[in-house]
Amino acid sequence: MTRRTTTFTLLQAADGSPTLAGLLARARDASERLKAVEELIPKEMRAAVQPGPADCDVWCVLVNGSAAAAKLRQLAPMIVARLKDRGWEVATLRIKVQQTRR
Repeated sequence: MTRRTTTFTLLQAADGSPTLAGLLARARDASERLKAVEELIPKEMRAAVQPGPADCDVWCVLVNGSAAAAKLRQLAPMIVARLKDRGWEVATLRIKVQQTRR
């Protein structure tokens, strides 16, 4: 018995799976949110910030290091205001420091 294997792109697989399509849409939304506020984040710090998941009116941002988290907390009111101006319903910016693996 021969087994056929068919390859699919991620987008093709997402079209066939509602769960995967939902995850892809959430990832795209988080990325678009970060792009919308990127210019508010100091250039030197942008590489340390990654978009995280959004849940209701809370958006999570992942950062490398406590110094970056502290600066982002200072910028949080401006970031939330920018997101609201761009049409996202965000009330809270949650900042999570990623643990580095050694």
